[in-house]
Amino acid sequence: MALKFDTSFDPCYGQGIEVAPDVRRVTARNPGPFTFHGTNSYVVGRGTLAVIDPGPDDETHLRKLLDVIAGRPVSHIFVSHTHRDHSPLAARLKEHTGAKVLAEGPHRPARPLHIGETNALDASADTAFTPDVALPDGSLVAGDGWAIRTVLTPGHTANHAAFALEDTGVLFSADHVMAWATSIVAPPDGAMADYMASLDRLIDRDDRVLLPGHGGPVTAPRAFMRGLKTHRKMRERAILERVRAGDRTIAEMVKAIYRDTDPRLHGAAGLSVLAHLEDLVARRVVKCDGDVTMQDEFTLVT
Repeated sequence: MALKFDTSFDPCYGQGIEVAPDVRRVTARNPGPFTFHGTNSYVVGRGTLAVIDPGPDDETHLRKLLDVIAGRPVSHIFVSHTHRDHSPLAARLKEHTGAKVLAEGPHRPARPLHIGETNALDASADTAFTPDVALPDGSLVAGDGWAIRTVLTPGHTANHAAFALEDTGVLFSADHVMAWATSIVAPPDGAMADYMASLDRLIDRDDRVLLPGHGGPVTAPRAFMRGLKTHRKMRERAILERVRAGDRTIAEMVKAIYRDTDPRLHGAAGLSVLAHLEDLVARRVVKCDGDVTMQDEFTLVT
């Protein structure tokens, strides 16, 4: 199946939209080139509730979540990963509800920084976040009429997790799989090899719908994720073609490969190319003289 993105999403700001039985979506008003129309928070249950990805530290979004919660008890707050559009509101929501905060763990890079390297994504990381409960892969948390299983999906970040609503076919895929665009995989926070392995892991599941961190649902998950894999492999081939054509730097590759892309996204595009090159160097397809960084020059392994 050819990969087709769906950008027809209506965020319905300020409303709790039912997207599955006993699941309501509340979209924060934090639109942008990397957040689409905003961050999706999900309220799960009828009696005692769970909240998945409370979102950015925004007073209006907090009030809208509390409106949808409508005075009912909240027992658990699940956080998929520690980017500032997903995790910061957990602390304030906990103050209002007394709920436990659960996540894979604090923010961390997928690999150490190389000597002289800076992390271009430092500002997006919620380094103050620490969960009350660290969630190992496969752990099951049972609530009032619902149960949520953790499916670790590193790639977008090292601590990224998806959450499966048991016995429903619903998976909250956060930023790993989204209908409107591909996930950003940007070293050192993320790693392409991890992302591809996590895609394979979700393809092997039998989920019927994915509810992502931004945008609308993915309604044919396996076919869509196979399309994502193909898209990444095509990007890898494009990078290799640029290296064969004589491009040596990431800046040269981005200029050619992303010539029709909004220039505001070229920085992220460069980090995506870096993620592919890290993987290609690890597989001994491409080589460079030093560590794999934005400043290195790359050639094919002969």
